[in-house]
Amino acid sequence: MRSLDETRKEINKIDEEMAKLFAKRMECSKDVAEYKKAHALPILDATREDEMVNRNALLIQEPTIREYYINFLKKTIDLSKQYQLRLNEGMKVAYSGVEGAFAHVAAQKMFPNTILVSYPSFNDAYNAVVEGECDSCVLPVENSYAGDVGTVMDLIFSGPLYINQMLDLEIVQNLIAKENTTLADIKTVISHPQALEQCHKYLNNHHFATKEAVNTALAAKEVASSTDNTIAAVASSLTASLYGLKIIDHNINTKLNNTTRFAAFSRSRALVNPKVKMGEHFILVFTVLNEAGSLAKTLNIIGSHGFNMRNLRSRPMKELMWNYYFYVELDGNIDCANGQEMLVELSSICDHLKLVGTYYSHAEK
Repeated sequence: MRSLDETRKEINKIDEEMAKLFAKRMECSKDVAEYKKAHALPILDATREDEMVNRNALLIQEPTIREYYINFLKKTIDLSKQYQLRLNEGMKVAYSGVEGAFAHVAAQKMFPNTILVSYPSFNDAYNAVVEGECDSCVLPVENSYAGDVGTVMDLIFSGPLYINQMLDLEIVQNLIAKENTTLADIKTVISHPQALEQCHKYLNNHHFATKEAVNTALAAKEVASSTDNTIAAVASSLTASLYGLKIIDHNINTKLNNTTRFAAFSRSRALVNPKVKMGEHFILVFTVLNEAGSLAKTLNIIGSHGFNMRNLRSRPMKELMWNYYFYVELDGNIDCANGQEMLVELSSICDHLKLVGTYYSHAEK
């Protein structure tokens, strides 16, 4: 019997060959996509797929392995179709909310000339990329006034996707309502919890009751479809125009410097361009032992390698009471030798360490 190390070395060699063959196969899929587009043929060809699976399955003699190989073939065909759709129809980018939501605006800025796909929640948009329905998703990470978006932060820690782009979007909130509504008519204001929090001083001063919505655009949609003139929404001017509403009061943010950071997630991590030296950033999430000095040791390692921390925050771990994971954004190139050495040192003292992504500041890209 071979040792485990010997077997793993052989698996590594096989994986290298499979990667080359996979890339070669996808190049052929590109040719197929171009032909189908030129001849107005559909991407789906069920008859061809069945023939391919049935024929290739006979190449495997061992019955049990053949069962798994059939699944492998079907998955490979699905990936090929997704690639062909992307080539012929364009990149698909998921976001949470409806047209006019701030996430929709951010997605347009980060991925111009792409297909934007709406999903009802952060989790749904994220999972659309995990499952291959979309190529990327744009989700809010934090707001300069209301703080972290907890659901998204937890996805960063526990999910498999990488952050490859960040955008700081200035948020200007407005009080919007139906055309025949006046400020004196309004009794209840609907919006996303963070939008309500961002405008709490204005809302309190007017003694408005508040009602939470999934996002600002859906709040506007609810107001537009209602016959009740006592309700209004907090949303952007774009949202008002999309749903035929008027702006009752402009820029009602409690603080005028209101910015939301949006992150673009995808299934693979972008590598930094060695020719570009300005604006390089990377993100780590990690957990440490619940003992004195554990976090300090981690931060000392980061400091000793010369990486500047842009921010550091903690989040409670849902499955473990009174335990936390840490999220840190740093300046520099993690793919250099110094960065890789730092990751090795951190791995020795962190219970869990994940390189979440690498990106350039949006304005510097």
